[in-house]
Amino acid sequence: MEKKPIGIIGGSGLYNLEGLEVIEHVKVDTPWGEPSDEYVKTRYGERVIYFLPRHGRNHDIPPHRVNYRANIWGFRKLGVERIIGVSAVGGITKKPGDIVIPDNFLDFSKQRPLTFYEGKYTVKSEEFDIPAEEQDRVLLALFHGKVVHIDVSRPFCPQTREILIRAAGDVYVDVYPHGTYALMEGPRLETPAEIQFLKTIGADVVGMTMTTEAVLARELELCYAGINVVTNWAAGISTHKLTTEEVVATMRENTEKVKKILVRAFETWQDERLCLCKDALKGTVM
Repeated sequence: MEKKPIGIIGGSGLYNLEGLEVIEHVKVDTPWGEPSDEYVKTRYGERVIYFLPRHGRNHDIPPHRVNYRANIWGFRKLGVERIIGVSAVGGITKKPGDIVIPDNFLDFSKQRPLTFYEGKYTVKSEEFDIPAEEQDRVLLALFHGKVVHIDVSRPFCPQTREILIRAAGDVYVDVYPHGTYALMEGPRLETPAEIQFLKTIGADVVGMTMTTEAVLARELELCYAGINVVTNWAAGISTHKLTTEEVVATMRENTEKVKKILVRAFETWQDERLCLCKDALKGTVM
């Protein structure tokens, strides 16, 4: 049986993994426009891995302008059922250099679209109008312009999280197996008062992207789990000015650890989905 492809969202360089063969760059069109970039199709052993640079290969897309719906839909079109999002985050209770596999989130986004299903305002597309015998719950809901209230009681796929946590242990990379990710709109960094507020309500790390990806993946009945690399202390915790140079430098230092986790995860991957993500639309369509 052919192994199912895996999707990875992250920065440039992650597809330069030992044992990974780059096959081609794939352009994908979606009803929501163009994804952030072409998908890098690679192969690890007998499995295809698709990589997508979240902010574009030149990092010229700010977090509030990323076309999240196109990015996630593109993975669906490529046959991906599970996505891993790798992201740099600010540390609130976790220090620079720490790696977190989050299991919860707080969402303070303001402008970005958080759903595919916008009722009568849902985008119209020929992609949704296919023979009835080929339609699934996602296509039916989109084609008929349904409203969906997705459940996120378990915000990140527990099965995919467990694969990542076990992979980290196998390669002796320390990770925090739990953590709450706070999403802020960006692109500016946070104020000390905002960070103190987030700490008070239970946030461990802060970022600008991952929650949106997780919610949209759940709406398409895809699995999503994250790997957070703490690149700097959040505002007010550190006494020095926060800079993007600090973020980039710390991310580079920890990229090798992330690569080890990913490679081991590819080797121990389970294709059969035992989680509830695959049935996420059941009982949620109005």
